Amino acid sequence: MNSLKNKVALITGSARGLGKAIAERYAALGADIIINYSKDKASAEEVIRNIEAMGVKVLAIQADVSKVADLQRLFTEAKKAFGKIDIVVANAGIEMVEVPVTDFTEEQFDRLFSINTKGSYFTMQQAAKHVENNGRIIYIASSTTSFPVPGMAVYGGSKTTPRYLVNILSQEIGHKGVTVNSIIPFAVDHSGIFAEAGSYPELRKRLLDSCPMGRLAEVEDVANAAEFLASDLASFISGQHLLVNGGASQ
Repeated sequence: MNSLKNKVALITGSARGLGKAIAERYAALGADIIINYSKDKASAEEVIRNIEAMGVKVLAIQADVSKVADLQRLFTEAKKAFGKIDIVVANAGIEMVEVPVTDFTEEQFDRLFSINTKGSYFTMQQAAKHVENNGRIIYIASSTTSFPVPGMAVYGGSKTTPRYLVNILSQEIGHKGVTVNSIIPFAVDHSGIFAEAGSYPELRKRLLDSCPMGRLAEVEDVANAAEFLASDLASFISGQHLLVNGGASQ
C-alpha cells in the first residue's frame, strides 16, 4: 500500500467532488491536508470532520483561485501552519456544457477562463515556488481536452491551456526532483454537472455510448490516479497526462 505519512498535501477546490475524494484519499494514506474552498464553508467543515477521524492534521483555508492575492495567501498560510508543502493538486474548476459556440457570452468565457485557466496557472506557479524538493504537482484536466465535445468549447478550451503549462513546468523544475503531471478524467458520475441523478440525460447517454465499459467515471477512479501520481511509484513520471476514461472515444 502506498504511504503518504509525513507528507503535506494542498488540494484546491476540495470541499466537494473530485477535490474532496482526493483529499480524503491522501488523508487515509497518512498525509496532513490543506483543504481549500471558495464559498461552501459547510462542505469544507464536513471534509475536515472526515479527515480528522483519520488521525491526521487538516486545515481549511478559504481562497478564490481566480485571485492571485488569494492564492498567495493560501500557500503562505499553509506553510505557516504545516511548515512545508509536498503535494499540490490544482483541482478547482467550474463546468459549462450544452452551450454552442454561437451562444456563449463574454461573461461566461471570462468566468471559466478566470477560474479554470488563470486559477490553475497561478496555483501551479505558487506550487512551483513552494513545493518541497521531490514533491508532486498534479493538475486535474478534463477528457474534453483530448476529445472535443459539442457544447463544451469554452469549458474544454479553459481546461486545455494548463495542460501546456504542465509540460513546461515539468522541464523547468525537474532538477528539484519535482514531478508535474495531469489527470484527464472522463465525465464523473455523482460529481459536478452529474451530481444530481437524471441531470443532462442526452449528454449522459452520448458519453455512456462512447465508453466500452458502459459507465461514467467515479470520484474514486480519479482518486486512484491521484494516489499513484503522488506516490513513490511515480517518482520518474513527469510531464505526462494520464487519461482516466475507461477507453471512451469522447
